[in-house]
Amino acid sequence: MLNRLINLSSGSVSHAERLISTIGGVLAIFATFSISNFYLGDSAIPLIVPSMGASAVLLFAAPHSALAQPWNVLGGHIVSALVGVSCYLLVPHEIGAASLAVGIAIGAMYYLRCIHPPGGATALAAVIGGESVHSLGFGFVLTPVLLNVLVMLIIAVAFNFLFSWRRYPSLLQPPQAAAQISGTEDGQTISHADLVAALGQIDSFIDVSEDDLLHIYDLATGQARHGHLQADDILPGHCYSNGAAGPDWQVRRVIDESGGTGPEKNMVAYKVIAGDSRRTSGILTRQQFSRWARFEVVQKGDRWEQINRT
Repeated sequence: MLNRLINLSSGSVSHAERLISTIGGVLAIFATFSISNFYLGDSAIPLIVPSMGASAVLLFAAPHSALAQPWNVLGGHIVSALVGVSCYLLVPHEIGAASLAVGIAIGAMYYLRCIHPPGGATALAAVIGGESVHSLGFGFVLTPVLLNVLVMLIIAVAFNFLFSWRRYPSLLQPPQAAAQISGTEDGQTISHADLVAALGQIDSFIDVSEDDLLHIYDLATGQARHGHLQADDILPGHCYSNGAAGPDWQVRRVIDESGGTGPEKNMVAYKVIAGDSRRTSGILTRQQFSRWARFEVVQKGDRWEQINRT
């Protein structure tokens, strides 16, 4: 109950992955700290480095995140820094300037498609960063912000490149083939475009890229293909699917069984009730049928849903 209430993660990430993320964060912040100290001195570091620290979390703990991609990191910080400096110069009231800086930065990142949460801290730092920040004017955008961002991105690309499963940036991942999900009664499929369109109907930013969405689906369906039902799982009156994509998808209902002894005499009769070759029938040994069937299904409305039996 507590886990559901606070959305506590199950923590499926390996210890090696956590260690790699830790080391990457150390390298990035060491470089950022050094640059900020050189240009701004000790007094401004507590305000500038935190936003870069937040970026480091995304770059090294969640390198596949849409929020961590190069344009999000670069554009998010630069746009936010420009907004922050402008608000400081144009709005005399510090609280008003700080509030406007963060709010306008959020809107600008949305329209420029570079949402990066740490950018809000950069906008805020430009307003409340003190004299060492204010004296830089718009130079604050170049040093330390742009320089820090470029250094962090270079480290992120080089560091993540050492580990084949940590593709960064995401464009280095080979494009996924258009995936299809079978399941409707008439054999229609859900394509990659359908998945993306469905995400678009959620009127909020979703931190998952189209390629990641396909990759997750491919992994899930690939995992499901490894297992098939056992012969003893095949029961008369029950429906089973081969789980195939596109025109090969099929649902069969077992309508009778022979009850014979021995694998070659233990037969089942079936009828295809959805998908490819609908309304045809056939006879197979129970073992042959179990090798074809990937899972049991039940019809709900015009869709077929998988039954998970424990």
